[in-house]
Amino acid sequence: MADDGILETSGGDDAADGGSQPRPQSLMLAFFGNHVLEQGDLCVYSGSIIEVLGRVGVGEQAVRSTLTRMVNRGLLQRKREGRRMYFGLTPQATAVLHDGRNRVWRQGAVNDDWDGSWTLLGFSLPDSWKRQRHDLRSQLTWSGFGALYSGLWIAPGHVDVSSIVAELGLAAHVKIFHAQADQATDIELMIRDTWDLESIAARYVTFDKRWTAHLGADTGDDPIGTRLLLVSEWLGTIRTDPRLPARHLPPAWPARAAQETFRKVADQTEEPAARMARELLDTARLA
Repeated sequence: MADDGILETSGGDDAADGGSQPRPQSLMLAFFGNHVLEQGDLCVYSGSIIEVLGRVGVGEQAVRSTLTRMVNRGLLQRKREGRRMYFGLTPQATAVLHDGRNRVWRQGAVNDDWDGSWTLLGFSLPDSWKRQRHDLRSQLTWSGFGALYSGLWIAPGHVDVSSIVAELGLAAHVKIFHAQADQATDIELMIRDTWDLESIAARYVTFDKRWTAHLGADTGDDPIGTRLLLVSEWLGTIRTDPRLPARHLPPAWPARAAQETFRKVADQTEEPAARMARELLDTARLA
């Protein structure tokens, strides 16, 4: 599961357009996903984090306030060694980052394997439950759902959202079904009516255009910053894409080209960024 509030990449206030500057918390999560997630109980000195995020335009005060906020939200944990403060992932943030990694590297942005099934989720919440309604819709959007009708949401494939519903405490107000469309249903029309395909496509085109320039280019003296921006912007691009079945999308759907560009630049920057991280980052063990 990925928490919309944790990722802070929806609603147009982050990198969802593939070209705007990601917010500090999204960059912070990308930093920990790149350099800490697979290292177990590793934690990083705050000064190292300030230096790396400074390379992508985040000021020291913004980094410090973001670290404090993420600790307060249960996403990061502190460890003091002498006068230095180190930060590491909590189980909650680890789960979020593993979910994001699965979305980026395993699922990908192109759904060529759709089996014809749909997941439908119906809900009815009291009018006063505005926050719960917002949280549910945000989680559903990340999970690939679109609003078929106001209280009936739909996603391609067999999507397990039971844990999301349970964590939000809404199990008594939600009904979930798995089904296939009748032949009388025009699936392509339903998709166009349910999701804003033009906006989704535009984000991929913008991302592809922005990052194609990096293909084959020298990563220069800042591969760690380049990769940090790359991953943050790609997550901002794909997070509102429901991975609709490719055969029901317009020809030359731009997600395929954008994904190829992302993976090529990611491969190009992986080792230089890792090498630079080993040189720059002051780390310790949480235990």
